[in-house]
Amino acid sequence: MTGGSTSLLDRLRTAGIDPSDSDDLRLNKSLLMFATGLASVASMLWLVIYWSLGPQLSSNLPFAFQMLLAINLAVYIKWGNFNFFRLSQLSLFLFFPFVVQWSIGNFITASGITIWGLLAPVGAILFFGVREAFAWFIAYLFLLLMSGFFDYHLASLEMQTKSLVPIRTAVVFFALNFAAVSTIVFLLLRFATIEKQRAQERLSDAHRLLQIEQERSERLLLNILPGTVAERLKSSNQTIADGFADVTVMFADIVNFTHVAEGMAPTQVFAMLNRIFSSFDELAEKYGLEKIKTIGDAYMVAGGLNDGEVDYSDAIADMALAMRDLLRRDFSVNEAHLEVRIGIGTGPVVAGVVGKKKFIYDLWGDTVNIASRITSEGVPGMIQVDTTTWRRLKDRFDFYEPQTIYLKGKGDTEVHRLVGRRQAGQQALSPP
Repeated sequence: MTGGSTSLLDRLRTAGIDPSDSDDLRLNKSLLMFATGLASVASMLWLVIYWSLGPQLSSNLPFAFQMLLAINLAVYIKWGNFNFFRLSQLSLFLFFPFVVQWSIGNFITASGITIWGLLAPVGAILFFGVREAFAWFIAYLFLLLMSGFFDYHLASLEMQTKSLVPIRTAVVFFALNFAAVSTIVFLLLRFATIEKQRAQERLSDAHRLLQIEQERSERLLLNILPGTVAERLKSSNQTIADGFADVTVMFADIVNFTHVAEGMAPTQVFAMLNRIFSSFDELAEKYGLEKIKTIGDAYMVAGGLNDGEVDYSDAIADMALAMRDLLRRDFSVNEAHLEVRIGIGTGPVVAGVVGKKKFIYDLWGDTVNIASRITSEGVPGMIQVDTTTWRRLKDRFDFYEPQTIYLKGKGDTEVHRLVGRRQAGQQALSPP
């Protein structure tokens, strides 16, 4: 019993609001409970004021009104049928003031108490909607006109009888009725406006948080995919695969990484790789290149995938030199004094997004294979490029004399070892 009573009181205190209710429904329930409370208090207060001013009116009607409100409220709290509750409650608001007037006399003796019936169409606007409220307003006007019709034709008869309500009391209640109804309408509209503003603020906060999450998701997506590919992936579920006639691809492989990592804890291995690859990421961003992926201790980057890249082969060469120099001089990044082998190839590739979940943007083609194999056949600290890349860079970069190496699947292949940017007046370097 205690649990049931507590639940009933909780539902009464919260206006019967359920967690699944929409913001509009929550507002409607709160408004109707507020209006019910005001009308209930007013009905008894009016009777007390009447008695204090002299007229000993019957308490049957106010008591009946209180009982109907209480029963209706109890039914709503018990079964939660808000549609029936608002219909029956507004019906009481509409008809009861006219019943009171008819019991007292006419518009004058009842002090215009029928103005309280206006709460029904006003409430219908708030609880039902504009279209549904029109019928309530028509019903109010009909009752008003009907009361006026009978008051007009019965006026001479009533003048012959003594009114139950003195003129001074009638005047007081004219003012009270109009003031009270105006106040309640104002309070209801004010309450509704404040709650809607709060709901709008909550919606704005939710929208702002959604925008923040969307921006975070887009940044995450842009960290995985090139910008143009990310936009296409968001706007379409179709397979994304593009052919590029000319792309420069670079692989960087950390030398003896497996051997160095054998004596380290997993967290130390991760921290070491993270420092190095994060530094490489910063260089890729600096030179306007597209990081493709990391594979174990290998790092892959490409130029020529985005519109507007003109000197992407030069940028790849500059980044390769910067990566090599970074590991040689910055031991806060490279505590283990690791070295890299770097291979660069230029030519056509196919690029696309692989998979539906945990997808990855990847490159395929002979150019990718050549860059990868040149890397694996290199020596620590050396940057090797294929002939196509060398032809493109030879006027601005220094190279050692070419070498011929054997590549699996390609046979004997000529490669060129990059030294650095060409200085004015500097002669071609000889092999070390």
